[in-house]
Amino acid sequence: MTMKKADFYQIGEMFQISPILARLIRNREMITKDEIEFYLNGTIADLYDGMLMKDMDKAVTILKEKIQANEPIRVIGDYDIDGVNATYILQEGISNLGGDVDTDIPDRIKDGYGLNKALIDRAIEDGIDTIITCDNGIAAMDEIAYGKQQGLTIIVTDHHEVPYIDVGYGKEYLLPHADAVIDPHREDCPYPFKGLCGAAVSYKLIEALYGVMQRDAEDVDYLMENVAIATIGDVMDLTGENRIFVKQGLEMLKRTSNEGLKALMECTGVPVDSLNAYHIGFVIGPCINAGGRLDTAKRALNLLNAKTRREAVMLAEDLKALNDSRKEMTEKGVEQAVDLIENTSLKEDKVLVVYLPDCHESIAGIIAGRIREKYYRPVFVLTQGEEDVKGSGRSIEAYNMFEEMNKCRALFTKFGGHKLAAGLSLKEENVERFRESINECANLTEDDLTEKISIDMQLPLRYVNESLIQELELLEPFGKGNPKPLFAEKNLKVINPRIIGKNKNVLKFKVQDKDGYEMDAITAVVVGGTSFLGGYEHIRRCYEDICRDLAGAGARIELLSQAENIFSDDRRKETDGIWTRQEKNGDPSGSVISAACDHSRRVLHPDPGDHGYGK
Repeated sequence: MTMKKADFYQIGEMFQISPILARLIRNREMITKDEIEFYLNGTIADLYDGMLMKDMDKAVTILKEKIQANEPIRVIGDYDIDGVNATYILQEGISNLGGDVDTDIPDRIKDGYGLNKALIDRAIEDGIDTIITCDNGIAAMDEIAYGKQQGLTIIVTDHHEVPYIDVGYGKEYLLPHADAVIDPHREDCPYPFKGLCGAAVSYKLIEALYGVMQRDAEDVDYLMENVAIATIGDVMDLTGENRIFVKQGLEMLKRTSNEGLKALMECTGVPVDSLNAYHIGFVIGPCINAGGRLDTAKRALNLLNAKTRREAVMLAEDLKALNDSRKEMTEKGVEQAVDLIENTSLKEDKVLVVYLPDCHESIAGIIAGRIREKYYRPVFVLTQGEEDVKGSGRSIEAYNMFEEMNKCRALFTKFGGHKLAAGLSLKEENVERFRESINECANLTEDDLTEKISIDMQLPLRYVNESLIQELELLEPFGKGNPKPLFAEKNLKVINPRIIGKNKNVLKFKVQDKDGYEMDAITAVVVGGTSFLGGYEHIRRCYEDICRDLAGAGARIELLSQAENIFSDDRRKETDGIWTRQEKNGDPSGSVISAACDHSRRVLHPDPGDHGYGK
């Protein structure tokens, strides 16, 4: 249980919400009156001043001078959803201020992540005076030193952890020697909220630049839709400022004037009127990422810059087709990874290092996410790049991947990332040494490696009604850091289970509590083509097989109970509890309710990698 104590009736009266909702908010660590007010009613006016960031004053002073002098500026971003949107925000903002600005994004295969000498040389050849990095640069010490030697002005905007070395008495942080380094993770940065994505940092820079150039900062509000896309797609915590960015940005997206985004939403069939974080994370986001994975991220940037509907539609359809291809490649890669783990000593490791030389490096992160879901362990998936071995990692809550990688930094030619996601490069001869070293350093316990499900509260069936479901919308947007509410009830009877649906993959039944109160429940089970087959005589065996398959597919099982207790000869038995998700507005990952009210449905996502985690 995550339930926290408080006077929920008093909180409810204060904010005109139910005690149930008050408890849910308290469970999300909103304690004071101001925190609850910010959570429920935060607006753009509540965002912090970007000038609070370390070096922001330096950056805007430099850019003001460069714009006024008409010096050519180049924005160099990253090839993922965050980097593309950050690049667009900087390009759009500087261009609207009259700046001479263009963009460059590294090729995932040829260039790898972040700033490199080839990109710098290309900028010099093109006569560029100033480089601004976004969603990268904090770890590019050598590259930035090289650029400065060539006479370039360099501004770094990033949100990744600052590299450091352990000097015994503490950490010595390694900042690049750029003209300005903006990163809320700087130890000396006083900015109150550290959890911004790269696009949000770029937005803060443009907003501050508008201020010093005596332009109305509200003129850049429309770019908040790009911040929202990047925040969700880069799986940032939907707390603090991020909650405002996403809430406001999603509303802006519903009426966006951006031709590219309109075409992509139309092409993918998302319901614009009920657009939410799920549609960005699982539908729109993967398409934007697909360009950088299988071709070039410049496709996605071109989509955002599209001026005509015809151009936008063509680019949107191309990105969707690329994402469809990526899905097929991912499935093959996951199968290969599972086969390797199950048939080698890898299965005994606490940290899984899976080397798939022939796997397309662009999908290593997605595969790592899928494997993490299956085995609930930190995972690195390595592939053979053009020069070195490249890899992506995905972690669990108990394991800070970036800090653990720092302990093995001597093995890498390049690395960076966050607590839960990271990227790396290393020589092929160091692959096995890396596997051994990262496991030797790991202090993970069996408890750490046991996935836990936190329940908000036990909720009687009779409390589950349309009014509660509607009120739960006040908690949106849901995502990392602001999970969908999860309720539970126990000692329920499952009555008259039956198989329905064209594919025989839907289980419908009633649940009854100890007071005789009943509700309809329905659960759909679809993973990799698995479904309920046959008549009732096979239900028990099929249910057990499906549960095993679901675990093997890394899916989240929201219908939790003892399989042997669900079905009996008379098809009626008490269970330990039923937990289901409520589908709302076509979102199969909607609010969680207990014991399934009418219209509740369980839909499993066959591709958890579509979250767009990391690089």
